[in-house]
Amino acid sequence: MKIKLAILLGLIIVGLMLAPQATQAQKKMIQVKGSDTLVNLVQILAEEFMNKNPQTPIAVLGGGSGTGISGLINGTCHIADHSREWKQSEISQAWEKGVKPRFFVIGVDGLSIIVNGSNPIEKLTMDQVGAIYRGEIKNWKAVGGADAPISLYGRQSNSGTYVFLQEHVLKNKNYSPDMKEMNGNAQIIESVMQDQAGIGYVGVGYVVDKDTGKVRKGLKVLNISKDAQSEAFSPLEKANIDSGNYPVARALYQATNGKPSGGVADFIRFEVGPEGQKIVEREGFFTIGAAHQENNEKNFK
Repeated sequence: MKIKLAILLGLIIVGLMLAPQATQAQKKMIQVKGSDTLVNLVQILAEEFMNKNPQTPIAVLGGGSGTGISGLINGTCHIADHSREWKQSEISQAWEKGVKPRFFVIGVDGLSIIVNGSNPIEKLTMDQVGAIYRGEIKNWKAVGGADAPISLYGRQSNSGTYVFLQEHVLKNKNYSPDMKEMNGNAQIIESVMQDQAGIGYVGVGYVVDKDTGKVRKGLKVLNISKDAQSEAFSPLEKANIDSGNYPVARALYQATNGKPSGGVADFIRFEVGPEGQKIVEREGFFTIGAAHQENNEKNFK
């Protein structure tokens, strides 16, 4: 009995000795949290960075842009991923808590409007997309398609993609109550692939099959025009994004609390540098231009 007690006491002492080390390791790990549009990309960027910098561990979680922004404000992450700009209320809340956000653009997304591959529709206007998602257009026949009810798929309200589409396409009006709210891009894609009347919106990096370099089988990416008098453009071509011809493009952001330093700064510099931007492009998103690079440099100082 005395021997067992001595062993137990020894284990407790060792555990207490190791606990500070474990806590220190957790503190050292860079926590990244937020946008589901960004989560796969940032996980890949983090893996590539850690291969070269094993002394800087990084954990990347999704949960939506709102989750990342809230995490940065409340001190539960070092980097917030977000696919929309911060609301003024979020900036005010951050400053009240002593958090001074700085913003970095790490890529550009052509938000893709997708339908089932069997749908004969090839293009829509911005107004038509807005009317469909507000529930004002309920049948594909109204936009030149088959006589079938439109089945709506979208994101939950904590998603930056949800907010971006609501602000820029729905003109700040409510989504249709008939919209099925999905947890992420992958769920929307799978649902639309299985629903001939389905329509969804996802980041451009999710629609292309990495093996073939083509749009995933069973999906169609619609061309979108600014209005009925304008030409419709595809989000799959970078030239359409750079020129501003594709009307549903957006920057993809990361935010830090104040000027980043140490491993956080090193990781963001890797992401926006030549090597990181090659990964951004490889994963189906678009690289950042000179204006975004200039703003990033300002926020490093």
